[in-house]
Amino acid sequence: MNFALLLFSLLVLTGVITALDALYFRKRRAAGVREPWWIEYPRSFFPVVLIVFVLRSFLVEPFKIPSGSMIPTLLVGDFILVNKFTYGIRLPVINKKVIDINEPERGDVIVFRYPDDPSVDYIKRVVGLPGDKVSYQGKRLSINGREIPLTAIGDYLLKDKIQYLKEYTETLGKTKHAILLDNSEPSAPPYVKQFPQRENCIYNNSGFICTIPRGHYFMMGDNRDNSSDSRVWGFVPEANIIGKAFFIWFNFSELRRFGRFN
Repeated sequence: MNFALLLFSLLVLTGVITALDALYFRKRRAAGVREPWWIEYPRSFFPVVLIVFVLRSFLVEPFKIPSGSMIPTLLVGDFILVNKFTYGIRLPVINKKVIDINEPERGDVIVFRYPDDPSVDYIKRVVGLPGDKVSYQGKRLSINGREIPLTAIGDYLLKDKIQYLKEYTETLGKTKHAILLDNSEPSAPPYVKQFPQRENCIYNNSGFICTIPRGHYFMMGDNRDNSSDSRVWGFVPEANIIGKAFFIWFNFSELRRFGRFN
């Protein structure tokens, strides 16, 4: 379901009825006569729908984390807020950028429309910027020829699988965050789709080397061996970006998650 389109349609419907009532119907109602329900309800809901539409379209939008690909940063069931204006102002529904503000930076956690199916929203961490050469060989990440250092933290328990993975800290740009590695899994992705501009990538048994095309970004999950990301389905066009995740506001299973984010 395209919720943005549904909300916009509801805004237009309630707005039109409210305007018609103010300009036409109200003047023709006899004094003391109650307005009909088909005017009362839309007129009452219009300001609420307007506020929700503006907030969701231009300021912040809530999302729920559906998978474990971003563990340990984000857990399944985390409700997060996404900043909709940090990368620019976009027209709602058609998602066309009209005002540039900032560009995504390495290390940002962003929500975007899945390139294979734009009706589905994904969340991953920005690893490669336009023009970057990203290499992932033997589970070691390098950007433009510089290997990104890892600092071991210890073991991390995946509670749903009763499995321990190795946890490390990694710094991308200005962002220091944790990642998980499963040494029992191969370095190379199990399969690779025939995505647009796949010729920019070289795959081997140790991983891949990709040059990020202009206007695109390379995304990876923090749970490196349990994430379907740009290694599998390719680059994310700038036009697909929704916003930057910045706040965890609830998790039914982990109440202490409030406010945590890195």
